[in-house]
Amino acid sequence: MEQNHIFGDTIFALSSGRLPSGVAVIRISGPQTRFVTETISVRLPQPRSAALRFLRDSDGSLIDRGLVLFFPAPASFTGEDCAELHLHGGKAVVDAMITVLYKFAGCRLAEAGEFTRRAFANGKFDLTVAEGLADLIAAETDGQRKLALQVSSGAQANLYSSWRTELIRARALIEAELDFADESDVPGSVSDQVWESMRNLAERIGKHVVDGKRGAMVRDGFRAVIVGAPNAGKSSLLNALAGRDVAIVSDEPGTTRDLIEIKLDLNGLPVLVTDTAGLRETEGKVEKMGIDRALEQASAADLVITLTDLSNPVEPRLNDVADGIILRVGTKSDLTQSPGAAAYDLVLSTRTGEGLDDLLEMLAKRVELAAGSLSDPLPTRRRHMELLTETGREVTAAVYDEAAPLEVRAEYLRRASHSLGRITGDVDVEDILDVVFSQFCIGK
Repeated sequence: MEQNHIFGDTIFALSSGRLPSGVAVIRISGPQTRFVTETISVRLPQPRSAALRFLRDSDGSLIDRGLVLFFPAPASFTGEDCAELHLHGGKAVVDAMITVLYKFAGCRLAEAGEFTRRAFANGKFDLTVAEGLADLIAAETDGQRKLALQVSSGAQANLYSSWRTELIRARALIEAELDFADESDVPGSVSDQVWESMRNLAERIGKHVVDGKRGAMVRDGFRAVIVGAPNAGKSSLLNALAGRDVAIVSDEPGTTRDLIEIKLDLNGLPVLVTDTAGLRETEGKVEKMGIDRALEQASAADLVITLTDLSNPVEPRLNDVADGIILRVGTKSDLTQSPGAAAYDLVLSTRTGEGLDDLLEMLAKRVELAAGSLSDPLPTRRRHMELLTETGREVTAAVYDEAAPLEVRAEYLRRASHSLGRITGDVDVEDILDVVFSQFCIGK
């Protein structure tokens, strides 16, 4: 397969992270890659095989001794000729090699994400896989890693591609009835063949969108918000969960004015726990702003942990928060002889540590229940959710707008396939013609 150079420049960049390091990897991609690599290392290694080489400047001066790999197009990450130079990870070594690469005509430093962008432009993968790769690099928990790995492996792209194929076939049947009704080999009764399958597709898309909330939670984190009256122990609990002092603890009411957030990893799933201002009536402008923010966070949370001081019980008042996402916790159990545990989901003391492990266990179970199984492809980004919702809306309109002309219902399906194609970056208005002519033998 002959390489088609979409991009004229050859790009290079340090791809192995911050220096100094044990090894530094410089990646090169573009039409000049073969010449550049051969010039620096004297001779190319066998494709996709590492070879130890002396790496030299154009004047013959030695820069370093390291491994060289060459990946000829199109069997490379970007689809272009690619190379990797594995150097010693010192700043001076890397700077010297970067300086040498700048000397070659048509070579420049890569922009952020440009290698992946070239891979997409050269058809190595679609947009969802590119996004999955970005999420894989950014993953901080095992759950995020698994979800990103699933997306980057193409499972999501394959699902959307199969749905788009269904839409294209449905449109092809409609177009066939509209334009080639006199042909003997065109199936009749589009309604029987199309609308039942489209009704089923709309249901599957709708369920997928609902499941997308799980994917977004795994990617962005399960949000737990701690609320309660002043001095209920919110900041003490946050510090105990973090294992360090991240919030000021004081007997003075109203100490916390702003939101303080920590990130936990519970059984491989990310959890964001937020400490908020104490809920009470106040005339203070700044404190009132903190309380408003606390209520706003609680209304948008996946779980609200309400704290009540058992030695001085003041129940927090919450509006617009569903009872099913509230976890009622009694605090400072070490300061009272009759904690009244029956009124709460659990009681704890940050001073003695009582109940902290139980709280983490309950929190972990809530997160696992919310995340569900990560074995099925899930939409992970708002862009996916918006376009999937749009797709489902168009398919539903096509199915249930029975009074509309067939041309209008076909247009609904065209817009649905266009929205679905925008998720993967694969929008081709001509591919419906291939389906029509191949399936119905038109023009034989």
